[in-house]
Amino acid sequence: MDVALSNSIVSTATALASRENSDALNIRVLKKALDIQANSAATLLQALPQPPLATSGTLGTQLNTFA
Repeated sequence: MDVALSNSIVSTATALASRENSDALNIRVLKKALDIQANSAATLLQALPQPPLATSGTLGTQLNTFA
């Protein structure tokens, strides 16, 4: 077997293994960033003031579904 071909195969295999590790790491970082964004969004939504809901009368307590 040609030494150059062997070196090329080893180099390619090493590059692919390195790429797989890099891809896995990038996916983990992306998942962590998405989790952080989800937590931040939930915190912001909880911080919004809740308007009082109507409990009596006709304004805001009835829904007209005939449209």
